[in-house]
Amino acid sequence: MNPVRFTSPEAEERYAALVAVASSTVVGLDYDGTLAPIVDDPEIAHIHPDAPAVLMDLAEVVRAVAVITGRPARKALALGGLDEVGQQIGDTGRELFVFGQYGYERWSSTQRRVVSPRPPQGLSGFLRDLPRVLRDSDAAEAFVEDKGLAIAVHTRRLDDPAAAYDRLQPRLRDLAERYGLVEEPGRNVIEVRSPGMDKGVVVRNLAKEVEAQGFLFAGDDLGDVEAFEAVADLRKQGMPTLLVCSASQEESALLELSDVVVPGPDGVLDLLRRLTSDARSARTIGRRG
Repeated sequence: MNPVRFTSPEAEERYAALVAVASSTVVGLDYDGTLAPIVDDPEIAHIHPDAPAVLMDLAEVVRAVAVITGRPARKALALGGLDEVGQQIGDTGRELFVFGQYGYERWSSTQRRVVSPRPPQGLSGFLRDLPRVLRDSDAAEAFVEDKGLAIAVHTRRLDDPAAAYDRLQPRLRDLAERYGLVEEPGRNVIEVRSPGMDKGVVVRNLAKEVEAQGFLFAGDDLGDVEAFEAVADLRKQGMPTLLVCSASQEESALLELSDVVVPGPDGVLDLLRRLTSDARSARTIGRRG
């Protein structure tokens, strides 16, 4: 088992409060770096082999599980085997949601099709100008991922990923603004998409939709900051919450915001196993009482 490090005594109290309301809690999870290890090729970022079983067990003790990712929903479903996981979760009367492209796409285990808007108008112009910007930034070999509703530029495969990222980010931000788009920084990846949607919006809307009385969110990088902030807002309103950082040596943006710090996907799954076990124990004690 990987160590679960609470960042303060108050964080341990928050965990205990969440366990007490587990049956009405939503567990929100990023995909890359949280449920799946980070790899050089995003096309083969398969979910951790233990994750499907852990998610199915977890779904038995919480109200809903939601994977909230920058990936296209169909890609997350395929790489995670989440369609099959969702079918089994649905059999328990619980719900699995997959929100792709930061919430623009939605899939659920009861409505088993991806609901998606049209691509933003400015994306074709951005894509047309992108090769020139990559060349001017000495990053012509960066991997460009067309997500349909967004474009992601990955520097992980380059000789010096961090330096290439630093050169690219301001240029891509300027190009995105020219076409009415926004850039979303991540771990050696810069994504460009429409404004107005982020993981924080998903958290707020989902909590209201399912009438959650508790919320846990686990993420690993800058793209999860808005979700952390939304969960913190729910906490201020009196809701039991827990913020979990899937830590790495590459990214530390979430460390100071977190209640729990775990070592990557292995640690996230261990925490979810612990939550499942503790929730079952609390439910058993409650019945006896």
